[in-house]
Amino acid sequence: MYVLLAIIGFLLSLLLIGFLYQWIGSHYDWMRYSSPGRYVKTSNGSRFYLLEKGIGTPTILFEAGIAATNLNWRELQNTVADFAHTVAYDRSGLGWSSRSLSPRTPGNIAQELHNMLAAAGIKPPFILVGHSFGGLVMRRYALLYPEDVLGVVLVDPMRPEEWPPLDPSKQAMLDRGSKLSRIAIPIARFGLARLAVTSLLCRSGRLSEKLAGAAGNGGRHVLSRIKDEVGKMPQEVWPVVAAHWSRPGYYAGMSNHVSSVPDTVREMQDAGPIQNIPVILLTPGSSKPLCEQGLSRIGNNVQQVIAYQSAHWIHLDEPDLVIDSIRSMLAHASEEAIAVNA
Repeated sequence: MYVLLAIIGFLLSLLLIGFLYQWIGSHYDWMRYSSPGRYVKTSNGSRFYLLEKGIGTPTILFEAGIAATNLNWRELQNTVADFAHTVAYDRSGLGWSSRSLSPRTPGNIAQELHNMLAAAGIKPPFILVGHSFGGLVMRRYALLYPEDVLGVVLVDPMRPEEWPPLDPSKQAMLDRGSKLSRIAIPIARFGLARLAVTSLLCRSGRLSEKLAGAAGNGGRHVLSRIKDEVGKMPQEVWPVVAAHWSRPGYYAGMSNHVSSVPDTVREMQDAGPIQNIPVILLTPGSSKPLCEQGLSRIGNNVQQVIAYQSAHWIHLDEPDLVIDSIRSMLAHASEEAIAVNA
């Protein structure tokens, strides 16, 4: 009995130490890494983190992929801020923003974004730039608020036809992703996620490799993808990525995003094309280009550009293509303004 009580006491002590390690680490992360941006509270009580850089009008508005935050745009935003006013932010449930209060579908997120911009005092017009899932959000925003939008740049946007329910073959992957995210919540709460991601992104990576190996081929595959994708980002943001991935709320937000993919597909399948707003679609060389019918579903003025040297992360592989697309939209907006005033 004494041995059993000693073991229980030891395990409880480990849990308490892990909990304190996570709590102190989260507080330190917030104090150290969130200061460059600002927080905006909307009427429903949600709190959003956004980062503004540059001056002028229109505003270039960045929307990240399904599990990404403003950090995914950091280097590109720094460059664009040299010639335009820019805004990148964290969606509800991700990064430094508060938890999500609605399903993570493009329509809900676009409305939240609209409310956040109003609360922040950031006025249109906007040029929208969205990557992957963020591309669907920007498509929906342009459909809901066309009077606010001068142009849209879609960086390898998510293709609804490739996901459930239109393509059921990926449902098992979504289910697995959502399940793993939910499992990770208590793991993060007691500091284990912090140990793993800090090892991977801020130290030697040996601990994270051992944990991934213990999880089998799936764990090693996830680790490889993380190292490849985060490795494309500036090294100075890696500790901030680790801070985000150490939070239990990140995994709750991830689960909400992944589980909402079927509803996202249904919503965007029924969405009409963007009318009379120029759209530049950047398609990676590793993907099949959209045909004319596919382009017409997006909008009635869509130019497709092939990023031959890129996979999915075009803005990290070939950032100049995205920057050139933004400059093209700015030039078009300037020409439109001159024509109106002529």
